[in-house]
Amino acid sequence: MALVVKKFGGTSVADTKHIRNVAKRVRNSHQNGDDVVVILSAMAGMTDHLIGLANAVAETPDRRELDVLLATGEQTTAALLAMMLKDMGYKAHSLLGHQAEVVTDCEYGNARILEIGTNRIKRLLAESNIVVIAGFQGVDIKGNITTLGRGGSDTSAVAIAAALNADVCEIYTDVDGIYTADPNICPRAKKIKEISYDEMLNMASLGAKVLQIRSVGVAKKYNIPVHVRSSFSEEEGTMVVQEDCVMEQLVVSGVTHDLDQARITLRKVPDQPGIAAKIFSPISEAGILVDMIIQNTRASGQTDLTFTVPKADYKRAMDIQKRVAEKIGAQKVFGDPDIAKVSVIGVGMKNHSGVASLMFNALARDNINIIMISTSEIRISCIIEEKYAELAVRVLHTTFGLDA
Repeated sequence: MALVVKKFGGTSVADTKHIRNVAKRVRNSHQNGDDVVVILSAMAGMTDHLIGLANAVAETPDRRELDVLLATGEQTTAALLAMMLKDMGYKAHSLLGHQAEVVTDCEYGNARILEIGTNRIKRLLAESNIVVIAGFQGVDIKGNITTLGRGGSDTSAVAIAAALNADVCEIYTDVDGIYTADPNICPRAKKIKEISYDEMLNMASLGAKVLQIRSVGVAKKYNIPVHVRSSFSEEEGTMVVQEDCVMEQLVVSGVTHDLDQARITLRKVPDQPGIAAKIFSPISEAGILVDMIIQNTRASGQTDLTFTVPKADYKRAMDIQKRVAEKIGAQKVFGDPDIAKVSVIGVGMKNHSGVASLMFNALARDNINIIMISTSEIRISCIIEEKYAELAVRVLHTTFGLDA
């Protein structure tokens, strides 16, 4: 008998028919002797619908009350699944985030889990209940309902699996695993049987949308095996696990692309101590994430500084940097929202040389110009023109032998 945490995303619980299919999968696992905890997202589109309602009644919805509203999406699916399971003759019990003792910090809309009390969940499991928990939500130390941000149900699932010391956390979605590239733009992409936590962390941060990055970080910290699989088939998916020697035999495990990037450049910035802090502090205070940063020093005691931000924050970041440029005496600020980031990822890169050269030559052969480069131990990322993103993914997929 195993303790299994199963998380089902929005497309998996899109309507009552889909929820009934989830109930059957959960029932089958329970019949096999497993203790089962189910984490549910809201129905597909429900969170956006609730945000629309909030915007219809308030120009700037109060963040606390918005979290109270958004939490009702997962409450609905949890209650419906528990009802179905009971109607099928099985003991089931639904819990909201605060009832499952998911304690978070006080950051409404993007709260982080601090701890999870497991006594109530364990008691219900001991009484042979299937425990159904509303994902994406918790309660702060003041007793206020909080939500964990987009994709937060993944984080809920992995964190609860870690707290319960579960044998596996199964993430059910509308795809049947992790692929070597996006199959929608790279027809030769192959499903990966196993991938390391570090590879998955990089893929999640570099454009792959299958798993929320915070959930992968929690899985790695607590060594929880994560099985990404489809809600609509019984086929085995992809296991996200600790790195092993077999994984290191592959130089590159996957190619990702991210179209949600924009580039900003400050030209002829005074090259003096503290100037970077003056440039990036206002960006940080505005809550804008900066990704890649490149500085080119000029002989004249000046420097050019280029960085990337999410495309949604581009105009806001440009306005901030124009004000900063005036204060620090930079000559010019300009930007480009029509860029993309393509990356190759693999733990095998740690033990193989020449990966960067191979990547750069492959892009050059197809006349794809590299604008910026960023590297780490297991990935290389290049900023290119957005119009070449799909071509770059296919070229790199072939170059690193992932077509076979």
